[in-house]
Amino acid sequence: MPPETLSRRTIRFVNLAHALDHFVLLVYPTAVIAMAPSLGLDYAALIGLATGAFVAFGLGSLPVGWLAERWGRRNLLAVFFAGAGLALLGLAAASTPAALAFWLLLLGAFAAIYHPVGSALLVGHARRLGRDLGWNGVWGNMGAALASGVTAFVAAWLGWRAAFALPGLACLAAGAAFVALVPGEGGAHGAARHNAETIPVPRPFVLLAVFAAAIVAGGMTFNITTIALPKVLDERLGLALPLVLTGSLATLVFAFGALTQLLMGRLVDRFALPTIFLGLAMLQPLGLGLAALSTGVPLLLGLVLAMAAIYGQVVVNDAMVARYVPPRLRARVFGVRYFLGFTASGLAVPLIALLHARNGFPAVLAAAAAFGAAVLACAAAFLLAARPRTAGGAARAPVRAPVRVEAPAD
Repeated sequence: MPPETLSRRTIRFVNLAHALDHFVLLVYPTAVIAMAPSLGLDYAALIGLATGAFVAFGLGSLPVGWLAERWGRRNLLAVFFAGAGLALLGLAAASTPAALAFWLLLLGAFAAIYHPVGSALLVGHARRLGRDLGWNGVWGNMGAALASGVTAFVAAWLGWRAAFALPGLACLAAGAAFVALVPGEGGAHGAARHNAETIPVPRPFVLLAVFAAAIVAGGMTFNITTIALPKVLDERLGLALPLVLTGSLATLVFAFGALTQLLMGRLVDRFALPTIFLGLAMLQPLGLGLAALSTGVPLLLGLVLAMAAIYGQVVVNDAMVARYVPPRLRARVFGVRYFLGFTASGLAVPLIALLHARNGFPAVLAAAAAFGAAVLACAAAFLLAARPRTAGGAARAPVRAPVRVEAPAD
């Protein structure tokens, strides 16, 4: 297969996998609204069963980068499609809390495969890094957006079990197509082996520590907001909407994140990453703070602002790994990046259950706003630490990323 064709197909399936990864993880947070009456359990008890899924989602990221170097990134992505599909079918058949917890744990473990593997494949095959990261982010965000609306619609018309079974079958079909149409993963670093040059930094360990702290705090805001969003709208919008409309509104909120990710993809190709990081990080505590203090339309506006910032941050974080980390280390670093973010954010589920049971969603959103403020502090520290030093010790502007990166003609 010509390298160009292989790269195009790989990126298309990586984008599809990103959408499915976020979709399958967010089926349960909406489905619990319909499951509670059927199983005789309240929201706090049901949402707590997902703790294992999100912990496995984080813990599993760490060994995936290592496994990818031995088993192949393409092969592991195929395992993601198959494993996620089978776990969803298991959830559709589950009838007890123990069975739900088991299949959710398995779903989280298979879902952990995507980000380290998919991100490394995407960066390796990208023609223009920012553009391709932006579109990949849109696919992931739309998967998250559609999860609420599609799950609510299917659960209302066909029952909550079908809300798990249908995406499970879709994952299996996508996996079969991927294996048939993408026979390998190409060269050592894909079609664009010379992808963006690594940006040198004066204090790499300081930047690494600051970036790691931002990943942990950002993972908390990401998971608290995305997991709680359907129920936040259900309780605090003040409109007493049916499940289908609540899910549709959640989908619209998530959709604004897609627009931000496209914008971030263009900005990454044109401006210095630390500057973009700081500007975007300002929006997280602002939007989440507004949502925590309000109801109705102001609540909705705050959630839209926060979701745009949170999903835009995903593109910036992946671009940082691509720009600052040498190609040979990217799969491992992506694994560590998602291990830190998703493992720490696995605490989001019990935190939501605890705060909601005690003080409702104002407390949940206030906690998310506090983590957003921590991301802002890390972004400011990153901007200062990333500035190269002149001979006299004065700081000068950070290195600007290349405007565009094109692969050489075959």
